Order: sequence, then structure tokens, then C-alpha cells
Amino acid sequence: MSFKLPELPYAYDALEPHIDARTMEIHHGKHHNGYTNNLNAAIESTDLEGQSIESILSNISQHSAAVRNNGGGYYNHDLFWKVMSPNGGGAPNGEVASMIDAAFGSFEAFKDEFSKAAATRFGSGWAWLCLTNGKLEVCSTPNQDNPLMDKAGCGGTPILGLDVWEHAY
Repeated sequence: MSFKLPELPYAYDALEPHIDARTMEIHHGKHHNGYTNNLNAAIESTDLEGQSIESILSNISQHSAAVRNNGGGYYNHDLFWKVMSPNGGGAPNGEVASMIDAAFGSFEAFKDEFSKAAATRFGSGWAWLCLTNGKLEVCSTPNQDNPLMDKAGCGGTPILGLDVWEHAY
């Protein structure tokens, strides 16, 4: 299986004025596309061909730096595009709101902790909201690492990711 650059679920200009169309074109069409192509090159003719990205990442310590960096970049950006929406924003409701309140005390406290995880990530990386053993947690990872990786330093299933790379917004 070869990985494909996923289409955005909205137009490049849909997130304006928060993120302009040109930035989206570069970030999706150049950066994410580069991770996709480089991941495919790194796994070509290996036993990783045909595996899901989640399977590859779960055993990342067994693979090359090219697989780690580009596999992480591929997965992270795929989630990144999905969690943003031109019609989104604001406080969550329902089960997500209840889980945030249980884990952080309030939505405002969650935002503070998430912002701190992003702002204190030295250099490049990601801030994450993860579901870990039925509870929400905030963590951050360097570079293109993510909580699915067996050596990321934080674990769980990412449900929100914020790109804090130097070319990020």
C-alpha cells in the first residue's frame, strides 16, 4: 500500500482570516505532500508496505529515522487538517465537554494547559490532547513524533494536535 496525500475537507481559503489560503496551499501541498512522498520512498520494498500508518508508528523504534520523521509528519498533518473546520470553534459539548471538565476542571483550564504545552515545546513539535486509558491528557512531542509512537514520551490516542513547528501559524 502506498500512502496518498489526503484531500482537505474544505477549500484552501475556508479558514480565513485565521489561516490564509496561500499558507494552506504551502503547508498541505508542499509540506504534507513531502512527508507523504518521503514516507512512501522510505517504506518501498520493505515489510512496512501494506501496513497501516498506526501500525508503523506503534513500532517506530524498530524503523529508520526517515520512517519516523515522515511517518509522523504524514499522520500528524492528516489529523491536523481533520480537527480544523471553517464552522468549528468554541467550547465543546456533550461527552467531550464532560471529559474535559473531569480531566482539567474546565474548558478554560484545558485551554491554558494545552497552550502551555505548545508554548513550552522548545524548537519544533506538537501539542496533543490524547485519550489515555479512558481519560484525557495533554502532552507534547518534539519534531514529528506523536503519542502513537512507542518512544514518544507520551502515549494514548491523539484526538487534537497543534503544529508548533517554526513554519506553523
